[in-house]
Amino acid sequence: MIEESKIVYGAGGTAFVGPDAVALFRAAALWSGLRLYARSRIKPNRAWTPTAMLKAAGQITGKTYKRGQYETAAADLKIWMDTMKAALPVEGDLEES
Repeated sequence: MIEESKIVYGAGGTAFVGPDAVALFRAAALWSGLRLYARSRIKPNRAWTPTAMLKAAGQITGKTYKRGQYETAAADLKIWMDTMKAALPVEGDLEES
C-alpha cells in the first residue's frame, strides 16, 4: 500500500498526512528556527543547535551550508517548501478551519 501525502484542513485543525507532507511540516519548523536564530541568536530548543539546523537544512535542500549561513539556508528552505506545498493535494476547506 502506497501512502499518498496530502494536507487536510478541517474544523479541528490542519493535518499533514503522509511522508511528503510530514517533510513539509518539518521544513517549515526548521525554517522558522533558522530565522529565529539568525535574527536573535535564540535556539528553538536544546537539540536544534545552529550546526544541527544547518545540517538538517542541507539534507532537505541538497546543499551544504557553512557556519553563519542561516538566512541563506532559510531562503533555500522557503523555495523548497513553496514547491512542495504546490505539489501536494489539499483536502477540506481552508475557511472552515
